[in-house]
Amino acid sequence: MKLYGLIGKSLGHSFSKNYFEKKFAQLELSDCAFVNYELQSIDEFLPLLAAEKNVQGLSVTIPYKESILPFLDELSPEAETIAAVNCIQFKNGKKIGHNTDVYGFAQSIKPFLDPNHQRALILGTGGASKAVAHVLRNIGVDVYFVTSSDSKKTTNTFFYSELNEHIMQAFKLIVNTTPLGTFPNVNECPNIPFVHFTAQHLAYDLVYNPAETAFLKQAAAKAAIVVNGLSMLQLQAEKSWEIWNQG
Repeated sequence: MKLYGLIGKSLGHSFSKNYFEKKFAQLELSDCAFVNYELQSIDEFLPLLAAEKNVQGLSVTIPYKESILPFLDELSPEAETIAAVNCIQFKNGKKIGHNTDVYGFAQSIKPFLDPNHQRALILGTGGASKAVAHVLRNIGVDVYFVTSSDSKKTTNTFFYSELNEHIMQAFKLIVNTTPLGTFPNVNECPNIPFVHFTAQHLAYDLVYNPAETAFLKQAAAKAAIVVNGLSMLQLQAEKSWEIWNQG
């Protein structure tokens, strides 16, 4: 049996298992299975591989997209630039890290961007935020981060408490890369001043379960364009499948 899977800390919200099981059925791949591997620590990664001899490919999610790096043998150029991995390829005895979040985000946001979206606020500073920032910078968008952590404060970072009308009007693209609002905690939401959203704003949430998060609901109430992360999930999953099956 060829094993594929997802590693993360809490995977009850994940659609990946169902997505790939449907894919295996459609392709009539009876010798493939997809497993959710919940790891309480990234230190469980190598023992997992020792126990599961037939792993062909792995996806990586919160909170291990950055902490997985020391356990890999190689990184793709993009993953090395971003310093975050969400896809592991096993090839010629090596564990190779890739970042397919870049492809998924780039393709899924492309139809919604317009000249208003020259500056972006990225909510959160984890591994997913790095992929988002990489995509936006590559197309010429000015990127700032929003954090609640003193240790993450830099010259291009705001605290949530600093966000005001002036900042919200200057940044018409707001991307949530935090897990806030993910099922079952559907009432959670980044603490930003939604009152300053307008019809010129684009609110993108990487969360895809539920389809409309509290973040998107409040942005939509102010007539903002809203997009959830389901398309990104599907696109990055297809790109991962392509990488896992490279010769």
